[in-house]
This record gives sequence, C-alpha cells and structure tokens, in this order.
Amino acid sequence: MPSQTLLPVLVLCVLLLQAQGGYRDKKRMQKIKVCQQWPKLYLCKRFCESHRDCQANNICCSAFCGNVCMSIL
Repeated sequence: MPSQTLLPVLVLCVLLLQAQGGYRDKKRMQKIKVCQQWPKLYLCKRFCESHRDCQANNICCSAFCGNVCMSIL
C-alpha cells in the first residue's frame, strides 16, 4: 500500500518543480533582490529574468508587478 502512494507523490513533486521553472531557474532567481523603491507603472512593462536583461546602470529586481529593470543611480 505505501508504494502505491509513493509514486503519485513523486510525480506531483516533479510536476510542481517544473511549474516553478525548474531547479536551474530557482538558483538564478535567488540573486534577484527586492527593489529598493517602488517602480513607476511604466517600468512594469520592462520585465527581466537576470541583470543581463537590463541596460547599463540598471539591475533586475523583484517588484509588485514582477521582475523589472530599475536604475541603480
């Protein structure tokens, strides 16, 4: 009986990990910190996944509307 419940639980764990972007994306997202200030609404159209997605003097940070590029100046 316990082996019959183990397989569905294992499949559920794998599916949840894939739905969250997988292990590699979770490690990369840990480097993105919360924005120091609230971004303007127009910045919510500039989504990013890492600092490389942003232009010079901008960083990718987590805000209320998702990950956005914000100026560090």
